[in-house]
Amino acid sequence: MEYLFLGLAVSLVIGFEFVNGFHDTANAVATVIYTNSLKPTYAVIWSGLCNFLGVLTSSGVVAFSIVALLPVELMVNATLWQSFMMVAALLISAIIWNLGTWYLGIPVSSTHTLIGAIIGIGIANSVFATGVNWWDGINWLKLQEVLISLFVSPFIGFCGVLILFLIVKSVIKQEDLYNAPKDNIPPFKVRAALILTCTGVSFAHGSNDGQKGMGLMMLVLVGILPSMFSLNMHTSNQSIAQLVEISQAVIPVFASQLQQSSSHNFMFEDKQFENGQIELTNFLKPQGQMDENTWRSLLSESQLIVNNLSKHSDFIDIANSDRYQIRAEIYLVANTITKLEKQQKLANLDQQSLLIDYRNQLDKTINYIPYWVKITVAIALCLGTMIGWKRVVVTVGEKIGQEPLNYAQGAIAEIVTMTTIVTADYFGMPVSTTHILSSGIAGSMVANRSGVQIETLKNLLLAWLLTLPVCILLGFITYSIGILLV
Repeated sequence: MEYLFLGLAVSLVIGFEFVNGFHDTANAVATVIYTNSLKPTYAVIWSGLCNFLGVLTSSGVVAFSIVALLPVELMVNATLWQSFMMVAALLISAIIWNLGTWYLGIPVSSTHTLIGAIIGIGIANSVFATGVNWWDGINWLKLQEVLISLFVSPFIGFCGVLILFLIVKSVIKQEDLYNAPKDNIPPFKVRAALILTCTGVSFAHGSNDGQKGMGLMMLVLVGILPSMFSLNMHTSNQSIAQLVEISQAVIPVFASQLQQSSSHNFMFEDKQFENGQIELTNFLKPQGQMDENTWRSLLSESQLIVNNLSKHSDFIDIANSDRYQIRAEIYLVANTITKLEKQQKLANLDQQSLLIDYRNQLDKTINYIPYWVKITVAIALCLGTMIGWKRVVVTVGEKIGQEPLNYAQGAIAEIVTMTTIVTADYFGMPVSTTHILSSGIAGSMVANRSGVQIETLKNLLLAWLLTLPVCILLGFITYSIGILLV
């Protein structure tokens, strides 16, 4: 049964990345196709290859930023059916919305669709599975961080392109750059610039958007085959020994903080699992209540990590049935330290750097991406790029401005888009290629006094505004149906 679930879930991940390819990457090829810098066939093949390379060379940080939005309880206690339904609901919701907006030729963000579906799943899990308040099923700190990057990036695209276009137009007086494309091939320098910017955006898209598929693939593998993928089996003996050593070093720190936050003596009970389920009471506390219980949980889980890992010099030696339990302990400690850091509750600790180093070492054992996963996602994204591009290209080239996109506008919009994505990638933040480029083109139209098509902008803004609530509803409905079927 688990291999049936695995096959279905992996197919959904590949399907999502395939749709992502022709839905999002059409933005990267829009300028070179519309300006006749490259023929459509060559453009989409080249963009697909650049996306492929972008995925292969990505760090994976963005992948786990998206996964971190999922409820903690589902990340450590999910049954096989819950794991499958979580992934299925997430991807089905995203694919439905992406296909619908693509059919209408409206460029929207695949990242927003994923986040909306994740929120819906978190709410449904709280209502039907855990019985806690629905808002406790959402990682609000991480959600705030991700949403800020997603909502700020379009403004960066709009303002960045507007300002850069005005600067370029005041410096470079070549009139051909600011005229609508004709049927003939543009001058060599213009063509080279547009191809170069298309290459950059395609590569950046692969390095950022492709990571979301990798994160989802790892979610599938860990949830359905935990004995094989819960821990990074390539972790060296030296790294395991260092992790045990630093775990022992932080235990007195947690004990000290617990004593300071407690007005009475406490007793530590060295038992966190019962019937295979980890005790999450202290970890699921609302963020304002992360005090004594948090330090007690960090202390107990770190002791369990030391006890479990000190017995083994290699993860391969750990029994299959114990690997998921150890992963849960590591995930909870790392996740809680991250929350404390973002709440500035580590700022006054002399051992802040020690705790952050501890968190980073824990993350390395569970946040990893096998190379074959990268290749699988890269191929799906690459192939998806090579079809279905026309609808979005027409919107980007002709329907945003009252005048057709000119050479300078296309090149500058892609330069700003590429720079924004690469910067976000460096900081491990997910952003929307679609929103940045579409906003950038609108900014270039304003700067060039070309005017914008209000009807198109209304449709774009409406789709952007509806993406989150619609996908929250889709995620909630699909996950709820799966849970209620059990």
